[in-house]
Amino acid sequence: MIDLLQFDFMQRALIAALLVGLAAPAIGTFMVQRRLSLLGDGIGHVALTGVALGFLTGTAPVLTAVAVSVAGAVAIELVRERGRTSGDVALALLFYGGIAGGVLLISLAPGGSNSTLMSYLFGSISSVSLQDVWVIASLAAAVLGVVVIFGRELYVLCQDEEVAKASGLPVRFLSLLIAITAALTVVIAMRVVGLLLVSALMVVPVATSQQLTRSFRSTMLLSMLFGMIATVGGLTSSFYVEVPPGAIIVIVALGGFVLALGLGRFVRRSRPQESSP
Repeated sequence: MIDLLQFDFMQRALIAALLVGLAAPAIGTFMVQRRLSLLGDGIGHVALTGVALGFLTGTAPVLTAVAVSVAGAVAIELVRERGRTSGDVALALLFYGGIAGGVLLISLAPGGSNSTLMSYLFGSISSVSLQDVWVIASLAAAVLGVVVIFGRELYVLCQDEEVAKASGLPVRFLSLLIAITAALTVVIAMRVVGLLLVSALMVVPVATSQQLTRSFRSTMLLSMLFGMIATVGGLTSSFYVEVPPGAIIVIVALGGFVLALGLGRFVRRSRPQESSP
């Protein structure tokens, strides 16, 4: 571990990984509870168009990815709420449009090629710049701020939308807030995990925590811990085996889920025996 810290790019990547590990499961807890687990995948695909747009216009890809991702997230939520199109079909449209737009725009960019997108699709340790770290830190603070400020209202919405409406909560605003926050989280994680795998970091740590806890708060806090373990562990491993970090981060997270699944079953089976005289 000490060897890693000798390199400036690894210091930046580890800071980014910790921030991603905190933010992604935090908003992911609400997405899983509201059965929007695939929303991150859809936004990840449309963020690809934003990255390609950045290369085409000579703008920072992270900033254009934020703008396009937020617009896509708002569009998918409005289509889901107002349109006749079901949620899964709307997500599918976002999938296809995002990939097609990204490939088209990067092909039009000067000197652009599909290989240019690889570090954004699967993550890259060496590509995390100091500017990226500041942007990731700012966006992560915004995501965690939303969770802290609107956590109670979002919890009610995710539990039962009808109850939220009856309680006088601004359901449309809160729904859009979840979608926009998810979009910011996708952009945060794309440099470390990659756009194609970012949704796994928003879902798998939450699913892992659900095997071990019952309360919503405990699930969120434990998932954030698991998220940091997965990102730092996967990033460290990718440094030594020289592969894109996204794949190993997700494999570490899935390994944690399998262990938690077995441990949770063991604990549940042992409880009746402990309580019996």
